[in-house]
Amino acid sequence: MELTHVTVRDLLARLGPGNGHVYLPHEFDPQVLTKLLADAYGTPRTLVLDGFTDPTVDESRGAALLAPFGDRAVKIRAWAYGNRWIGTGTARNEEGTELPVLVVAGREVPVSPQVASVEDGEDGEDGDWLRRLAAVHREVPALTRASGTGGGVDWSRRLVEITGWTRPARRPDVDWAEMESRLGTALPGDYKRMVETFGEGAFDGEMQLLQEPWTHPREEGLLTWAGSDQEEAYCWRTVGGDPDRWPVVVRSSDGLDTHFDCGAAELVCRVLLDPHHPYTLARYYGTPWFMPFMPCPDLP
Repeated sequence: MELTHVTVRDLLARLGPGNGHVYLPHEFDPQVLTKLLADAYGTPRTLVLDGFTDPTVDESRGAALLAPFGDRAVKIRAWAYGNRWIGTGTARNEEGTELPVLVVAGREVPVSPQVASVEDGEDGEDGDWLRRLAAVHREVPALTRASGTGGGVDWSRRLVEITGWTRPARRPDVDWAEMESRLGTALPGDYKRMVETFGEGAFDGEMQLLQEPWTHPREEGLLTWAGSDQEEAYCWRTVGGDPDRWPVVVRSSDGLDTHFDCGAAELVCRVLLDPHHPYTLARYYGTPWFMPFMPCPDLP
């Protein structure tokens, strides 16, 4: 059997939505399998290398992927994707033969200290969605907000928590002074922290975080900081002298604008968490996540 993206997708489908693993035939090249998964899910995290487990691995970093193998894992790399961990590499079977493996496990978002539980008693479809969100330790935040302040919430940090992001900052050395000089304006601090932390990629694999904002071609005063697969442009309305108080405008593919009195990081959190949001992704993904676009530097 030839290893292709279709082959890998079929293998993952056979493992089902819950926990599962499979030993693959010798002829399956584990490096090719890792590269195919990296093409789909971004840069992996190495859990086990040459039989040694990374000491920082815990339940928030994919430890459940190692459970089927005990101390027999040789090399395992992992991806966080929606409500699942996906892993591949090599492990020894019970007879001691080293074989390629593919493994999946359930994933939950770490509980934030600020998380408030969702109340029971909601009826109908919306109630089902709220209960589903509660079941994976997420909240639907209140829709009120102190103007320009984010209600005292550090939304950039909140975004790290709800996506389960545990990797080091991917772009800590961005030259913001040079970029802001070129753009002719300072930029909001929460946007800078998102770029520094996550780098190039997309929230829930759909909302793409731009690494440098650009002026919307159809209107002055709109600065675009993200886009979507549905051709939506996520912008700031650059009014006033304080970028941290710029409101967000989402422009749809047909040119209609929706205004939100909040910053970029808060809007992303709400899109990922709130099934009632006009641009919700929460109705389509069980758990918020971030897909890095940067290719894997450590893969052959």
